[in-house]
Amino acid sequence: MILAAIDILKGADLLVYPLAVCSVVLVFILAERSYALRRSAILPDDLVDAVVGGRPIAGGQFSVLSRIVSFSEQHPNDPDAVKAFARLEIVRMERGIPYLDVIYAGAPLIGLTGTVWSLIRVFSSISGESGMPDPAKFTSGVSLALSATVLGLLIAVPALVGGGILQRRVEKYAAQLDVLLERILARANAK
Repeated sequence: MILAAIDILKGADLLVYPLAVCSVVLVFILAERSYALRRSAILPDDLVDAVVGGRPIAGGQFSVLSRIVSFSEQHPNDPDAVKAFARLEIVRMERGIPYLDVIYAGAPLIGLTGTVWSLIRVFSSISGESGMPDPAKFTSGVSLALSATVLGLLIAVPALVGGGILQRRVEKYAAQLDVLLERILARANAK
């Protein structure tokens, strides 16, 4: 199993390095955004309950909702500015997620480039005298050539799934923030 993985990495040749960069960036973005988009960092329950219930705002410090509430208290007569600030917070939540789109589109292309590169090397090793390749070396070379595409796909699939999940999470929070923003603005107008 380990030897097969090493052979796959060798088969990807020089393009294993950009694929490795893609995989490191993928893991970083998925881990960082998963942590940053946890509910307590966006919409802490105590703060949501206070906004919905019309009670004094308390709790949930350093969350997205607390920053919006704080901004609305600093700008009580400017609902457009508060809405713009809330939109900026949503954009901030999306930070890094578009790079996952680049990874899931680019990694398979890098892998395919590695496959073509390796196939060119395999076919160029055909003997000029006989016109026939060594069957064992030829099949082994073709097998290794496909390894770059496999690596690209193994990187692309988690990027696609993870990016989709994180984007849906941001959209869900954005919808909830829109509802809460109306409550916050109504509260500011009542004062």
